[in-house]
Amino acid sequence: MLLTKHKITDGTRWALDGRFLPPGWSLGTLLELPRTAMVSVLKQVAGGEQAGGETVAPIDPYQEVWAAGVTYLRSRDARRAESTAADMYEKVYDAARPELFAKALGWRVAGSGQAIRIRRDSHWNVPEPELVLVINRDREIVGYCAGNDVSSRDIEGENPLYLPQAKIYDGSCALGHGILLCDPAEIVDVPIRLTVRRSDTTIFEGEASTATMKRSLAELAEYLTRELAFPQGVFLMTGTCLVPGDDFTLLVDDVVTVRVGSLTLTNRVAA
Repeated sequence: MLLTKHKITDGTRWALDGRFLPPGWSLGTLLELPRTAMVSVLKQVAGGEQAGGETVAPIDPYQEVWAAGVTYLRSRDARRAESTAADMYEKVYDAARPELFAKALGWRVAGSGQAIRIRRDSHWNVPEPELVLVINRDREIVGYCAGNDVSSRDIEGENPLYLPQAKIYDGSCALGHGILLCDPAEIVDVPIRLTVRRSDTTIFEGEASTATMKRSLAELAEYLTRELAFPQGVFLMTGTCLVPGDDFTLLVDDVVTVRVGSLTLTNRVAA
């Protein structure tokens, strides 16, 4: 079951498997329900007219996006190489408690086909392709989407306390192109691909898999929701397994494509 969100004449409207859901329907309302009830409700309201219009980020305006860091060995090594506090990343990679931080509110999130940005006060900016969990009010994983956690590596590397500035700014978060609703047991060994094109030339291409993640998805979801309630659900970026080399930085007009399983997210870097 694939949920997508579309622009229409007077706002936006959600669709299921390519057909519009009833007007006024919201993701937040759906994520107030247990997972089994969600599926039942969707089956009851599915089957509207064919969905049309540009797709936008599959999130409601005031839902939250959070992120986990240093969940893959590749990410740990990259953070360690860039940072003045390299041992800190070693410790968090091996620790029981994961690194978690707030990334964006829904109204700040770009969808597929929309623009992302790099900071003007940074000289080393990278895309971070990630599987993004969708979690309901009852702390259950109900599906996932593709995400790009755009980051300024030089700012985080200068001082770990600058992490919010490296991670949270206009145009730093993209989700798309829809939400694949599924049993969490199905989210296993999901391929993640990253392609960056510049002037019609591919300048970076890589592929990895969630199978190389050190932590389980259930573990990350449990820590995020352990002492923090999300009455209308939450999105959780689960970390990146693809990090371009130290000589790579995004530039304006680069086109970044993230593929997570069958889901595709494409964004151009805007000024």
